[in-house]
Amino acid sequence: MRLKKVVFPVAGHGSRFLPATKATPKEMLPVVDKPLIQYAVEEALEAGFTELIFITGKTKRAITDHFDQTLEIGVSNMTDKKKQLFDEMNNIIPKSASCIYIRQGEPLGLGHAILQAKPVLGDEPFAVVLADDLIDAKPGVLKQMVDRYDDSNTSLIAVEKIKKADSIHYGMIEIDSFNKALANIIDIIEKPDPVDAPSDFGVVGRYIFTNQILDYLAKTNVGTGNEIQLTDAIKSMLATNNVSAYEFLGTRYDCGDKLGFVKANIEYALKNNDFGVELESYLRNRLT
Repeated sequence: MRLKKVVFPVAGHGSRFLPATKATPKEMLPVVDKPLIQYAVEEALEAGFTELIFITGKTKRAITDHFDQTLEIGVSNMTDKKKQLFDEMNNIIPKSASCIYIRQGEPLGLGHAILQAKPVLGDEPFAVVLADDLIDAKPGVLKQMVDRYDDSNTSLIAVEKIKKADSIHYGMIEIDSFNKALANIIDIIEKPDPVDAPSDFGVVGRYIFTNQILDYLAKTNVGTGNEIQLTDAIKSMLATNNVSAYEFLGTRYDCGDKLGFVKANIEYALKNNDFGVELESYLRNRLT
């Protein structure tokens, strides 16, 4: 089946970024001049997805507004350049794609958020993208995964090599050997202590799931952090379904972490055509 549905879980509180996220969704925090959620959506559109499903919360209206056509372009004294910019911003979502917004009453974990999309997912496979994980890659990681998705009975999870000391922040996988960046997942553990980590590969926020994951999520009990963990559902699914790890090409920035967010802004700003060279000069002078 052709992949066309993608879920964006965006209902979390963003507590690590308070007070910035008291009134602004963390997914709307900008990397240079574009909010994190827009990077995630553009990656999904590039990969060919046309049904964008946002799992939101009561404080997330700004996300809905961002993708609406809300900028006024009929002001009489507006320059042609600004009119063009406003028109582009009003058409972030092309006419070939649609947005669905589902409110998660209470943020009970990533697994619970994905389960809220069940009524609109039907029996189709689907992708999940976490906007916190900003990945600089060409083509985008989701496009890389779609190009390798050739078995509708197998789920595909993006992974990267990490320091084992950081395993307490990741779902960690046990795998057989990689073959052309793909490996079968044997086991998965949510945020283990480094001594218990089965490998040095951690899960990153890009997934393609068979529809069966929803059945396992529905049966998953509350786990780490008193939340319904996606990792626990994947672990259960391994008993009956194939799940593969994909070691993607690209540079990931953990924008759910303050330092990772600052690094992303620096790196993306350095590539900016308008001021990247000037910024590099400033940083060199600042650090000497």
